[in-house]
Amino acid sequence: MVRRIPLRAALTVMATLLLIGGGWMWLRDSPLVRVRDVFILGVSSSQEREIRAALRGAALDMTTLHVRRDQLELAVARFPQIAEVRAEADFPRKLTIEVVERRPVAALEIGDRFVPVGAGGLVMRGVRVDEDLPVIRARRLSAESRIADARGLAAVEVLSKAPPELRSRVERAAFGRRGLMLDLHTGPDLVFGTRHEAAAKWAAAARVLAEPSAAGAVYLDVRIPGRVAAGGLLAQPPVEDTDPQVQPENTPTLDLQ
Repeated sequence: MVRRIPLRAALTVMATLLLIGGGWMWLRDSPLVRVRDVFILGVSSSQEREIRAALRGAALDMTTLHVRRDQLELAVARFPQIAEVRAEADFPRKLTIEVVERRPVAALEIGDRFVPVGAGGLVMRGVRVDEDLPVIRARRLSAESRIADARGLAAVEVLSKAPPELRSRVERAAFGRRGLMLDLHTGPDLVFGTRHEAAAKWAAAARVLAEPSAAGAVYLDVRIPGRVAAGGLLAQPPVEDTDPQVQPENTPTLDLQ
């Protein structure tokens, strides 16, 4: 037999729940727990001051019981170098914000200006260009300020997978008759051909560049990562990049297998 709860008891329970819920809603946005101390971590770009000010302004309009991450993201939406914003509240007054930044991998040449580009071809306008960024060119940009042509995207993808110590040695990435070419300011230039197997090609280049046998080479052809071709003559005729498995004739190779 099911026992019925008396009407008065039921109403009492409902009133208690409403009071608790209303009290929580009041406390959640109460001045008693409004954010007062804001700590921001992970910002290092050239727009650091503006980013910190935007995040701090948004955070001070919140409470530690009602952190609105969407508002923090909206506050820094105009900064393309920011990939993610995380927040952790410390009751009753403290909020720590961690910023995850995108790192530029190249400098896009636009007329007489250079603009940083991140992985995926995102153009990071407003960010200062580092001197050691490789220079690339692109023919088209999308409405979302991303590189829109295949060659530009291929160059960015290859550079994004480079070991930092090697990427800093690249002066320019451009396409020629052998595909993608990387001009190094110290050591032989690199013939990548296409963007495919970029990580393996970088590993092959790093290994060969560390060997004494690579000294004096004008370029390293890493289109076949397991069999690197070292060219020592600047005047050697270029080879069409129609088949990535074809090696230049009369060129010494270094077997990495």
